[in-house]
Amino acid sequence: MTAVEADSGRLKGEADEPGWEVDPDDEWGVAVIATVGRQLKLRREAVGMRAAEFGAAVGYGEDMVYKIEGGKRIPRQDYLVRADEVLGAGGLVAAAWEDVKRVRYPKKVRELAKLEGQVVEIGVYECNSVHGLLQTPEHARALFEAWQPSYSPDDIDRMVAARLARQTVFERDPAPSVHFVLEEAPLRRQVGGTMVWRQQLERLLEVGRLNNVTLQVMPTNSDAHPGLDGRIELLKFPDGTAVGRADGLYNGRPVSEPRQLRVLELQYGTLRAQALPPRESLSFVETLLGET
Repeated sequence: MTAVEADSGRLKGEADEPGWEVDPDDEWGVAVIATVGRQLKLRREAVGMRAAEFGAAVGYGEDMVYKIEGGKRIPRQDYLVRADEVLGAGGLVAAAWEDVKRVRYPKKVRELAKLEGQVVEIGVYECNSVHGLLQTPEHARALFEAWQPSYSPDDIDRMVAARLARQTVFERDPAPSVHFVLEEAPLRRQVGGTMVWRQQLERLLEVGRLNNVTLQVMPTNSDAHPGLDGRIELLKFPDGTAVGRADGLYNGRPVSEPRQLRVLELQYGTLRAQALPPRESLSFVETLLGET
């Protein structure tokens, strides 16, 4: 079936909504989507509607109905809301979105967001771009749109939403202590154009002025430092444990063994010592903003 918008008189199919497939390696995601799909099918059959008839009522093609009911596709919120109305479910089907939205992001992103939601301290050195926790929606979108091979618009929407969802770490109470060291060069790169770049610099100032956040800039004219091999991340938890990774150490894999963590902490501490102090770093960003 040709797939276009339902409000033009035709029904949505995969061509309209690519990228919402269930990752077969995501066991929890598979279980959630399979359960929601099964409930949709049972309710549809209980009211005596065929898949094609139901699809026409909710604005989707019959093939999409079967895939969602079979747990092969992640339903959008508008699909669940419309299905709730068609099936007379009294809000029970629409409420499934609360479970669905937790698994619509890639597994790796969810796992990272879960860890960031538990930490008492985050330390990040970013060398090639503005770190995801600091990105504006427009900046993040411009980065994803530049990737090759290119992503579909739907994939990009999902990835931007996932990245922004991680930024709730700044809203936690009590808030974790967050330290950023960013290279100067990415701050000068006008990703997305002048207006998007200005908004990103303003966002850096906004976050950098939070009481629990330290933002430092590593000048391009600085001496050699341990971050030249790539990104470094450290996450510390309330029980005293920690996990970290560095592009240039241990094959880039996450580590939690104390001896390996000490090496990462030594490298990160050196980076912070070589970077501009926080006050000077914010002044540096303000100077960049004034140059636009």
